[in-house]
Amino acid sequence: MIDDRPVSLLGLALEVASEAATLIRSSVARTDLTITSKSNATDLVTEIDHAVEALVAGRLLEARPDDGLLGEEGTTRTGRSRVRWVVDPIDGTTNFVYRVPYFAVSIAAEIDGTVVAGVVAIPSLAETFEALLGGGARCNGEAVSASSESEPATALVATGFSYDAGRRAAQGQVVGRLLPQIRDIRRMGAASVDLCSVACGRVDGYFESGLRPWDWAAGALIAAEAGAVVTDFTGGAPSPAGVLAVNPGLYRSLRDLLDTCSA
Repeated sequence: MIDDRPVSLLGLALEVASEAATLIRSSVARTDLTITSKSNATDLVTEIDHAVEALVAGRLLEARPDDGLLGEEGTTRTGRSRVRWVVDPIDGTTNFVYRVPYFAVSIAAEIDGTVVAGVVAIPSLAETFEALLGGGARCNGEAVSASSESEPATALVATGFSYDAGRRAAQGQVVGRLLPQIRDIRRMGAASVDLCSVACGRVDGYFESGLRPWDWAAGALIAAEAGAVVTDFTGGAPSPAGVLAVNPGLYRSLRDLLDTCSA
């Protein structure tokens, strides 16, 4: 009988993410990559994105053939079990193409629509973040926790920008209004890396709009299990309209600031 316990799902995700990270790491130095675009010229995809998604989907469904799967690069499968995997093979493809080290493989497991296990492996940093629902968050096996910063003026905040030109312009305006009121902005270029940065206290908060479930599924669980508050911009569940991950002492004030800066 196939084991549906979250701890079993996490173990499988860790094994598969390790294989995927090895494939990504071996491809970073390649100069012959096939690179194309998706929604527009700035939205890149490479042959390695497709190869990693095929590897991850193949390994997961070989072990658990009845599960569903949602992958960024088009691998969508309706399962017969209660479990669905949400996969981003390379979150931060533009970074990968330019050899900027902030890119990751992200694998989340849902049971009946709730994410119960998540893994984000960042090959260039040799870091693997993991979390179980109700079981805390770890990086390379060591427990991590969100920061304790409570003052916006001394908070380091991460964000990201859409590939859509109109949304991008609006996001830039928000950042322009927010920047004078906080310590500084960081833009890593991969939502999963940003969420894990909140989880381990490298940044105090993170916000972004225009994301898709594969961007936040694993990272949001990791940040929440590390003690961060993870919502949309109005206090609901994360959604394409907005993802906000902040330590509890800063959450309300940063959310209010974003509301003011977006008005």
